[in-house]
Amino acid sequence: MKIAIDIREAEAEKTGKGWYTYNLVLELLKLDSKNEYALYTDSEKNPYSQFKNAQLKYIHGKGYKWHLNVLKDLKTNKPDLFFAPTSYIIPALAPKSLKVIITVHDLVAFLFPASHNAKAVIIERLTLRRAVKKAAHIFVVSENTQKDLLKRFKYPQNHIHLVPCAPSDFFKEPVKTEELAKFKQKYKLPEKFILAVGTLEPRKNFGTLIKSFVLIKSKLPDSKLVIVGKKGWKYSHIEDRLKEFKLENDVIFPGYLEAEDLKKMYAAATVFVFPSLYEGFGIPPLEAMACGCPVVSSNVASLPEVIGDAGILIEPKNARKIADSVVSLIENDQIRNMLIERGHRRAEKFSWKSSAEAALAVFEGHKKS
Repeated sequence: MKIAIDIREAEAEKTGKGWYTYNLVLELLKLDSKNEYALYTDSEKNPYSQFKNAQLKYIHGKGYKWHLNVLKDLKTNKPDLFFAPTSYIIPALAPKSLKVIITVHDLVAFLFPASHNAKAVIIERLTLRRAVKKAAHIFVVSENTQKDLLKRFKYPQNHIHLVPCAPSDFFKEPVKTEELAKFKQKYKLPEKFILAVGTLEPRKNFGTLIKSFVLIKSKLPDSKLVIVGKKGWKYSHIEDRLKEFKLENDVIFPGYLEAEDLKKMYAAATVFVFPSLYEGFGIPPLEAMACGCPVVSSNVASLPEVIGDAGILIEPKNARKIADSVVSLIENDQIRNMLIERGHRRAEKFSWKSSAEAALAVFEGHKKS
């Protein structure tokens, strides 16, 4: 088979969808040496250059023009199927002759449009409807996303397949003590600190986290909060909260971190907090668990399904509950050690290899049908 894949997100500063694309395609190529892969991208960098059966297809053009140029190329080269792990635009515009498989990560554009970039909401609403009608199969990252999808769209459930996210194996390897000491010096980190990871945008609910941090400091005055992530849509509301509570010197923003430094940040942190209002999956809590950092997380959407009993689940808008949970993990070694142990076990339950096996089974099944 000839399998075409949109891999653009695998090359950017990766967040959830980018890591999904990068790791899933990497494991697919490790597993499958029989089929040919055409990897469509807008960058000349090739993250998969070691694989002989994967050809990089660098397509010129920006924005909408890029998608049209890809469609033109697909009509000429005629793959057996096109897999879109992040974007619905090409599947929405694709001719009936092109078999497409899409991944639906979440339905934030439909369920929480006010918490999402307005332009992205419009594009997702327009293209997902059409993509669902045309998709031969749909991958979802969680059972919760499948439930949301079926509530919103008519689609045969037996053509929906769970292909979840996972923490990269890289996060499961321990960090050496001397490396951790150098890392803390580099970022001027205190001995103990609370960590949050995510794009600085309303859906990640960092405003409530900062409110809870005020309560934490009333009990533990030396506490520091580190929020890792790039600036997103409406990030200024976080700066407003810091000024409101006079916390400019107690909250550290290192920006976006590459995987090597992110792993060390998890390993150095005392507690990891994930207060998001909605997630299709939520990779950071599993990364934190893999690195031995106990987790306090929202109890909404897919997060209870992902975290299980390996973290403390809280109402995301309840600043008092977040604060109490964080303080209990800092002060109570017994609870903390129990969650660290459970977290390691939980992180092991998810792997990109098993997700790639699930995806490949669908690709192969499509060939036989």
